[in-house]
Amino acid sequence: MLGTEDFSSIAFLDFFTELEDPRLERRKLYPLDEILLTTLCAKICDAESWEDIQDFGEAKIGFLRKYLAYKNGIPSHDTFARVFSLLDPKQFKTCFIEWMRGLELQSSEVISIDGKTLRGSFDKGDDQKAIHMVSAFASNARLVLGQEKVSEKSNEITAIPKLLDALFITGGIVTIDAMGCQKSIASKIREKKADYVLSLTGNHGDLHDDVRTYFEGTEKEGLEIDEECDKGHGRIEVRRCSICRNIDWLTHKEEWKDLNCIVEIESLRTEGGKGTKEKRYYLSSLKTSAKEVAKAIRSHWSIENSLHWVLDVTFNEDRSQIRKKHGPENMAIVKHTVLNLLRQNGDEKTSLKRRRRRASYSEDYLADILQKKF
Repeated sequence: MLGTEDFSSIAFLDFFTELEDPRLERRKLYPLDEILLTTLCAKICDAESWEDIQDFGEAKIGFLRKYLAYKNGIPSHDTFARVFSLLDPKQFKTCFIEWMRGLELQSSEVISIDGKTLRGSFDKGDDQKAIHMVSAFASNARLVLGQEKVSEKSNEITAIPKLLDALFITGGIVTIDAMGCQKSIASKIREKKADYVLSLTGNHGDLHDDVRTYFEGTEKEGLEIDEECDKGHGRIEVRRCSICRNIDWLTHKEEWKDLNCIVEIESLRTEGGKGTKEKRYYLSSLKTSAKEVAKAIRSHWSIENSLHWVLDVTFNEDRSQIRKKHGPENMAIVKHTVLNLLRQNGDEKTSLKRRRRRASYSEDYLADILQKKF
């Protein structure tokens, strides 16, 4: 259990008091809350390895002692590595999700769910494959709401319902790619009082063919349509969202909980005198306008640009050498925590990379990041 000494308060630590220390009692020279706080601050300040975290702690122990006692100083990098390899990631994840429940999501917040493989997390010595993390991302707020680990991408289908069970998504719009286009997942989302937009591809056979054939043979005048045009850098892209709500003819309609419409997204791109066309199809429970449905579908891709890309480029996640036991999964949760804290500090004109450097230079700036609440 984490300590309860009366120092300057950090809202984040308040949600992790139930996290159990996996070490034997006689080996708890360094309290778990001190290890957690040191790691969190070091990662905010761009530390990469366990050695970096130790070095940060030793350099900033005066700052850290404003919050916790650190009676025995800073542990070695081996201690940091061992503790994070042993921490129960299920407990850690539950604490993280409880922390994020304080976030007041906007009505109709798009919650994008997608997976990412942590390529550096494999461990040949222990015959451990690279882990795959399925994350829920609030696209408008640009914050991670929760995560679920699976052994590989094909297991996302089993991870998504577990993640949905843990999240508070009432009033939200859940968007998932083709892997999560499942009847049981649609039902789960509706049970949680949220709407869904699910990508429909050829792996659904007859259903996909019926939807595609319908849009190909239907006059556009009979559909709700929203169209947008983007121009720039010699490129012109027209995106057309077509919605059909009269779907009583759809054979599989009753199998999908509260299915309200089928959607076609047609992208026409012209660049350098050459044109390309792409069509994608979706199932949705939404009753909003075509414009709002199109916005939700576009918002889904923010999980790639604002989460996965950032984790790779800003946090060097794919090059991480943290591999032992639960270490990769627990460190992924730490990185999600750091990302959320950085995005809550209101410094929108400053890049995340610069914010991390600024925190390493200024203890006042770092302290301000630590005080953020949801």
